[in-house]
Amino acid sequence: MKNVKHILLTVALICGMVFASAQRTVVRVYPKQGTVVTTLNNPRVIVHKRTNFYFADGVWYRARGKRYVVCAAPVGVKVRTLPRGNTIAVVNGRKLYRYKGIWYRKSGRHFVVVNV
Repeated sequence: MKNVKHILLTVALICGMVFASAQRTVVRVYPKQGTVVTTLNNPRVIVHKRTNFYFADGVWYRARGKRYVVCAAPVGVKVRTLPRGNTIAVVNGRKLYRYKGIWYRKSGRHFVVVNV
């Protein structure tokens, strides 16, 4: 009888943990400009107007020593791909793509940062 109680208790705990983890929602927003980070996850280096920008997980950075500072997306810069999760919208008759509050338009094989 004790074994049955232990088994039922274990099953209940496992089900509770699975249910609790399934209820978590992750909301990703663009970090505040000026936020400093020490490492980036697989950044792409993009040179725009003789300045190196780092593009990682849809966020734009500039190097400051050995650290990276979140900056505004440079208007006119081109990237080859957008991260998953971008949305498509039609603004003033133009098809635009939005990711983390930054707007892009398709230009050939690239996406260009635009102001809306």
